[in-house]
Amino acid sequence: MTAATTAQRQIGPVILDLQNISLSFGGVRALTEISFDVCEHEIRAIIGPNGAGKSSMLNVINGVYRPQHGDIIYRGQHRKNMNTYAAAKSGIARTFQNIALFKGMTVLDNIMTGRNLKMKSNFLLQALYWGPAQQEELAHRAKVEEIIDFLEIQAIRKTPVGRLPYGLQKRVELGRALAAEPELLLLDEPMAGMNVEEKQDMCRFILDVNDQFGTTIVLIEHDMGVVMDISDRVVVLDYGKKIGDGTPQQVRNDPDVIRAYLGAVH
Repeated sequence: MTAATTAQRQIGPVILDLQNISLSFGGVRALTEISFDVCEHEIRAIIGPNGAGKSSMLNVINGVYRPQHGDIIYRGQHRKNMNTYAAAKSGIARTFQNIALFKGMTVLDNIMTGRNLKMKSNFLLQALYWGPAQQEELAHRAKVEEIIDFLEIQAIRKTPVGRLPYGLQKRVELGRALAAEPELLLLDEPMAGMNVEEKQDMCRFILDVNDQFGTTIVLIEHDMGVVMDISDRVVVLDYGKKIGDGTPQQVRNDPDVIRAYLGAVH
């Protein structure tokens, strides 16, 4: 499935609206008056050269950074003072440009950490693994096993993550994010460092997450073939400013985008 089949997925109303976001670090402006929105069930790509402000924008969305100016409206609520915990509680999950897994833990245990916010039992009951805590953990493990099956990593479920090749570690990180059952999933270069086959697999999983789970996805990716194939809309940043926004075809033909990033019309 590609962006051409968007209508089949019934893209909904705006769930995230970023208005005039500006972010500075000392005298360095990372983002300047950037506005765009994200609709329910769509795949929204953010592209641009290195240093354009893409990861900074994701960090604003999930509360790692707080912008000096602008408004973040998520599901109708203004969230200017969003922090990472509040973002996670409200259904926003994240993967990172640099893999952030527990290398000594197994695949299953790494994905299990994504269920942390879903756990209700207190620490003592969890430590004793008794009564309601035991039943709760079994239910969470069943959910994790579903994700492992979905990502086709059953054969490595008991393998320490540090022993896995890079592409599989990226898949495990996606699994950990999915374990939180997010409504909005932020993916920061999920295909960086992958070979062609690994990229094809990751594209398929991203499309399936969007299609089968109905998860809204905001994606940073440098591979323009991937972006043009799987995105519904694309926003383009350059030196912390927005220079393009629209469908993949509109962005592909935008003269400003061509000059700043793409280099030529493909």
